Amino acid sequence: MRINDLFSEDDLRSIREATTAAESRTGGEIVPYVVERVLDHDEARWRGAALGALGAALVAGLVNAFGDFWGGYGVWWITLPAVVGSGLGYVLAGIDAVGRRLIPIDHLEGAARLRAESAFLEEEVFNTRDRTGILVFLALFEHQAVILADEGIHRAVPKDEWLHLVDDLVAGIKARRAREALCETLTRCGEVLVRYEVKLRPDDEDELSDAPRIRER
Repeated sequence: MRINDLFSEDDLRSIREATTAAESRTGGEIVPYVVERVLDHDEARWRGAALGALGAALVAGLVNAFGDFWGGYGVWWITLPAVVGSGLGYVLAGIDAVGRRLIPIDHLEGAARLRAESAFLEEEVFNTRDRTGILVFLALFEHQAVILADEGIHRAVPKDEWLHLVDDLVAGIKARRAREALCETLTRCGEVLVRYEVKLRPDDEDELSDAPRIRER
């Protein structure tokens, strides 16, 4: 899954417009932030190599036990399947759908959370007059989403309000509807802020850019 495969220029414009519209009725400042992946390829690849080596060696051992397939050359049935299996596992783990399943879900969630917190600081989402910044973060490879709100939002909006939005956003990523799901989430963020009366100041200014932040990592 590549960033450019999911977000065209029109998509980026739609995301920006959804952000602007969501902010037009409330004092919240919303920052959409998308990364292609948080974790590097090596973790999944080496897990795949280890599993491939183990699986191939096990199969070879069973074949040898029942049929003496290797003709008495024990060294071959010990070493060759493990080497071939590790190489195959390493290559297959480079496929996103395979590699993602080799990484424990709690590791995916934790990595996305840490990257979102880093993005919150990087974009200075805290740097608003009333501390009403919100980061809407997507990690595409990991199929993870995080919504982080600043103190001014926390005082007004219960944390549970964001859980359904995150779940729907993740479902959209999995269905390859990242742009639509993100725009819907931005709209719903605005609705939540209106419902909890995070009010628009008469002298309101756009303190954080509405443009989506798109990163490879």
